[in-house]
Amino acid sequence: MGYLDRYGEGEERREKIIKRTLLSLLILAIAGSVLYYLFKNYREERQVRRFYEMLARQDYTGAYQLWGCSKEEPCRDYSFERFMEDWGGGSLNSKPGEAEIVKSRSCGSGVIITTRMGEREEKLWVQRSTLVMGFSPWPACPASGL
Repeated sequence: MGYLDRYGEGEERREKIIKRTLLSLLILAIAGSVLYYLFKNYREERQVRRFYEMLARQDYTGAYQLWGCSKEEPCRDYSFERFMEDWGGGSLNSKPGEAEIVKSRSCGSGVIITTRMGEREEKLWVQRSTLVMGFSPWPACPASGL
C-alpha cells in the first residue's frame, strides 16, 4: 500500500459536515432576523397595551403617569384635565377595550405605534429609554433618519 492510496478518504464526510454547518448557520440567521423583526418593539407595544388596560379599568391617574405626568406635577403642556378630555369616559377614545395595535415603527430614540379603536386611529409615541408615552410628533418617521 502506497502513500497516496488513501488520498481523499474522508472528503465526503468533511463536505457533509461543512454543508450541515453552513445550512445550520443560515437557518439560525434567518430565524434570528425574523424574531428580531417581530419583537424589536415589544416593550413599547406592551406599554401601549398597559395604557389601554388602565383606561379600560378607569385608572386615569395611572394612565396619566405613563405619559410622565402626575396630578401633583402635571406636564407643562398636557394637564390632567386635558388628558381627561382626550382619554376620559366622554372622549372619542372612550372605548379602550376595543383598541388594537395596528402598526409599530422604530423611529430614532422611540417608536411610533398606530392604534385603532373602531374607525378611529391614533398615533402614539413611546420613548425607548424611559417608556414614557405621548402623542406622536410625526404621522410617520421623518426622512431625516430620526
